[in-house]
Amino acid sequence: MKFLQRLGRSIMLPVAVLPVAAILSGISYWISDGGKSPNIASAFLGAAGGSLLDNMALLFAVGIALGMAQKSDGTSALAGLVSWLVVTTLLRPETVALYTGVADVNDVDPSFLKVQNVFVGIICGLIGAFCYNRFKDTRLPDALSFFSGKRSVAIVTAGVSLVVAIALYFVWPWVYGGLVTFGEWIVTLGPVGTGIYGFLNRLLIPVGLHHALNSVFWFDVAGINDLNNFLSGEGTYGVTGQYMTGFFPIMMFGLPGAALAMYLTAKTTRKRLAYGILLAGAISSFFVGVTEPLEFAFMFLAPVLYVTHALFTGISMAISQILPVRMGFGFSAGFVDLVLNWMNPMAQNPWLIPVMGVFWFFVYFGVFYFFIKRFNLKTPGREDDDILAEGTEYDTHVGDDKYLVTGSRFIDALGGKDNILELENCATRLRMEIDDVSKVDDTALKRAGAAGTMKPGGKSVQVVYGTNVQFVKDAMEQIMSGRVDAPTPAAPEPAIAPAATATAVRTDAPTTTVTLRQPLEGTVVPLSQVPDPTFAQGIMGPGVAIEPTGDTVVAPADGTIGATFDSSHAVALVLGDGTELLIHVGIDTVDMKGDGFRTLIEKGQKVTAGTPLLKFDLAKITAAGHPSITPVIVLNNENAAVAFE
Repeated sequence: MKFLQRLGRSIMLPVAVLPVAAILSGISYWISDGGKSPNIASAFLGAAGGSLLDNMALLFAVGIALGMAQKSDGTSALAGLVSWLVVTTLLRPETVALYTGVADVNDVDPSFLKVQNVFVGIICGLIGAFCYNRFKDTRLPDALSFFSGKRSVAIVTAGVSLVVAIALYFVWPWVYGGLVTFGEWIVTLGPVGTGIYGFLNRLLIPVGLHHALNSVFWFDVAGINDLNNFLSGEGTYGVTGQYMTGFFPIMMFGLPGAALAMYLTAKTTRKRLAYGILLAGAISSFFVGVTEPLEFAFMFLAPVLYVTHALFTGISMAISQILPVRMGFGFSAGFVDLVLNWMNPMAQNPWLIPVMGVFWFFVYFGVFYFFIKRFNLKTPGREDDDILAEGTEYDTHVGDDKYLVTGSRFIDALGGKDNILELENCATRLRMEIDDVSKVDDTALKRAGAAGTMKPGGKSVQVVYGTNVQFVKDAMEQIMSGRVDAPTPAAPEPAIAPAATATAVRTDAPTTTVTLRQPLEGTVVPLSQVPDPTFAQGIMGPGVAIEPTGDTVVAPADGTIGATFDSSHAVALVLGDGTELLIHVGIDTVDMKGDGFRTLIEKGQKVTAGTPLLKFDLAKITAAGHPSITPVIVLNNENAAVAFE
């Protein structure tokens, strides 16, 4: 799932430029009366919009390579471009004709006419990112040192792309031809077949294979020729247009309803960021019927919503064929084509399309809103913090100097950036691989804000910080990569650990009892029984632990969600009196990367006692070899004691 979220985030790079291109093309089509009366203005605008729309797959190859790379400096984007050029050049009709000995390019398998599609673009982007991540630090012998490091990435990418092109040469015609044959068969199923076509049309967009199905129904592959017959006005009234009509209500009304639902469910702090892409996508979908900006905004982030969208499109297509309504398009099923073709002799009851559209607007809005809230789907503006913090248009770079200061001091205390081999974080601590552990200065880490330091063995080092540890990690990565300069404060003032200090430094202040509802079914045990010294020694703070028998963590009191985590293994809660709680399911369960866990709330959400916070699979935790014991910790009061009602 994290891969799909990262892919969805990367796709936002090329998708962000498509709405403007679509609108330019739509205006060009409008002022030229559907292409019948071209003029200078329409030619200029059409060329401007088409330059991007016609090369959408190339934009995907470059954008995904950039977004999927680790700390890319642009080399990965070049690798994506190299992969695209190699694959599409090796599979273009002229080249394939040379392989097969065909004299006329028109005799080449028609599937290779459609090889420059989004599916191939995504593959090339992933190849570019993979080669960058894997080979950017490659060191070659001195004689070949010029090609070491990032210079080797493009070379390796070309080699990998050769292999992929060979595989596609054999696979692509079979897949494409199979879809054409399948399309010819579903024509015989009447409205049901039309619905299946609509469903598959949307479902195949991510891989670019919808063109194969479209050729069956819109053109003269199987004798239907729905699109050309409609535009020429020479079809059969009441029949022609049946394979296009159902797209209008979905593109003009349904998807904008989905966009509104995604905007209203976006996190408050990210509504403005989500607003831009969703509004632009809704406008291009309504006016010109270009849906990719919206569809790619959620198809990978929330696949269940995209399948639902495909299902609704199929239903709309089937209903439209049953009803006495027919409409067609030359560009796509948007407002521009609806107006231009309103008086077409093949148009039947076009006024029904807006009526159907209003219905689909509310269906999309209601279903999307419910699914997003109920299943906490990661639509635009709701992505997990660690996904967003990596860059692109939803970037959330650390803006608070205190994290940069803390991160800089941590780097120094850990022996410098060259001493840090790997840097990750879980709910409350940094998890690192250190080249020379003897260089780690525990005292300096404490002064910089660490609650404690753990050295499990080997080169592993853990620095306990608190629930804001992600921002410290992000700051450290920015400093280590050179994206920002390490701050140089005038005086190294002592920092206060964000979590409770160790029990050894507790004062004699009176104990404060925090009475809570037990958040998880199971046996309550002392914190000292937790097989992790960070918890057992009270480094994170006082509390108790639960040996779970249930599978759902609920809010132990009224409060506000202080933090959630991508791995969904923990949740932080701020009570009404300011008490900060951490509920951490299992030990080292962050290594499961969310497998078996599901967060049911979002950061900043107000909850009441008993509200479900997260679910987990106890059997998966056990199978992964992790203790399931669940600490319940007070983070900001070292003299607290936790008691359950």
